[in-house]
Amino acid sequence: MPDISNLIQKAAEIRRDVIKSLNKAGSGHLGGALGLADVFTVLYFYELRHNSGNAEWHARDRVVLSIGHVAPVLYTTLAHAGYFHESELGTLRKEGSRLQGHPSLQHKLPGVETSSGSLGQGLSIAVGMALAMKIEKSIRNIYCILGDGELQEGQIWEAAMSASHHKLDNLLAIVDRNEVQIDGSTRAVMDLEPLTQKWESFGWNVIVCRGNDISDLIRTFDQIRNIRNKPSVIIARTTMGKGIRSIEGDYTWHGKVPDNEQCSAFLKELGF
Repeated sequence: MPDISNLIQKAAEIRRDVIKSLNKAGSGHLGGALGLADVFTVLYFYELRHNSGNAEWHARDRVVLSIGHVAPVLYTTLAHAGYFHESELGTLRKEGSRLQGHPSLQHKLPGVETSSGSLGQGLSIAVGMALAMKIEKSIRNIYCILGDGELQEGQIWEAAMSASHHKLDNLLAIVDRNEVQIDGSTRAVMDLEPLTQKWESFGWNVIVCRGNDISDLIRTFDQIRNIRNKPSVIIARTTMGKGIRSIEGDYTWHGKVPDNEQCSAFLKELGF
């Protein structure tokens, strides 16, 4: 079992640097990035087979960030994992920066596996990657990060059906189930429930976990390793804006950034 306290501290540091980079950028998406900090911490510092010193290592696992607007949490995690210097986080969304508002292969940032931004496309990309790995008889796994509002896109379910048909047990989807999206609650915009049964009916193994609980995330990833002949999905129940009580669960922080005063207060709340 890994040192949970170290992972909790790492998640806090990732939240800190997400807040600082978005404050400096003056635009971007804060709430979802904070909510996913624990998921990304467990992915990159426990679960994934990867090599920050050789981002193109052939045997690496792949992470497809379908929910591209939470790129700040991906960038910050990659920096902390050693893919590039943390000072580059200060260039987020600047002209000429490799850290654009949504991930882009064009900018050749180490650790970014695909361009994303238009919601609903990432799972199809991940299915293609996973199928290629099966054909190659590779041990590599594909991880796809999805927003729950994104599940309102029809293409997601076409990809889900394809993954089940091809028995892609090397594919793991992770749904950021914070129950809010840019216009309000997912229940009000387009209700997703019964979500577990939907995925099961498409032939997926489904596990629901506490997405802001490091220990529960680790137990969940460990459990999924034993699943064979079907893709798996983790429905990670998270809180948008996690770590900053005044914005937790507030959908209006989907695409807002803290001003200087808020930035200082948020960092103090995190203990920095």
